[in-house]
Amino acid sequence: MKLWENIQQTPGYEPGEGAFVPEITPYLIEDGVVRGAVLVLPGGGYRLRADHEGEPVAKWLNSIGLSAFVVHYRVSPYQHPYPLLDAKRAIRLVRYHAQEWNIDQNRIGILGFSAGGHLAACASTHFDKGDPEASDPVERESSRPDISVLCYPVISFKQFTHEGSVSHLLGDHPTEALRRELSGELAVQPNTPPAFLWHTADDSAVPVENSLLYAGALSKHHIPFGLHVFPHGRHGLGLAEDVPDVSRWTSLCEEWLKTIGYLKE
Repeated sequence: MKLWENIQQTPGYEPGEGAFVPEITPYLIEDGVVRGAVLVLPGGGYRLRADHEGEPVAKWLNSIGLSAFVVHYRVSPYQHPYPLLDAKRAIRLVRYHAQEWNIDQNRIGILGFSAGGHLAACASTHFDKGDPEASDPVERESSRPDISVLCYPVISFKQFTHEGSVSHLLGDHPTEALRRELSGELAVQPNTPPAFLWHTADDSAVPVENSLLYAGALSKHHIPFGLHVFPHGRHGLGLAEDVPDVSRWTSLCEEWLKTIGYLKE
């Protein structure tokens, strides 16, 4: 499903070879019960979108009673602000169709891995209420996610960062102002949604300090969060089904979602 039904209305769209049309793939639980939903943002350093962080994660969310949507957001050669515009549009689109899809408008979350975690954090800190005067009814909806799940996320574009994500999103010589604007630990505000974070302590690609910085910012603003740091595990594990210790993140996340009332038993 295209994020903008009229492709020509897609911000930054230029027809021709190599043009990419952002879209979402729904994984709906169609039993008539009104449920929460989560949008899934695979990682890939803003260079690609990793398949193992997409559909398998959506199916896990289905298994715990949540509808899911994999977001095929734009990556390099597209740069900021297009990935963020795609993520915000995806949230608005799901919120707009919430009644039709048996989704609770107040339980629309976002989940991201690595650079997708950076995008999820940006969506959690750079949202808006929607434009009530917009001719497109989707644009009248809020882009604020109700919760976020951040899996070994890139958070900071200033310290402990992943320079590959920075260069693919911002180019080779980003300004300090833009690095600061897109550093999640500096963008948390009082109405940033609750977050569940997990990381491995020896992640050699995206240092664990990224999750620690974001958790610290949430704590400063008294925003509920869960944080789990596992001793060992390579970057990019996804569901981590082949790493018994780290694979517990899914059950820990499920319990956290129940604790905060997002996942109804």
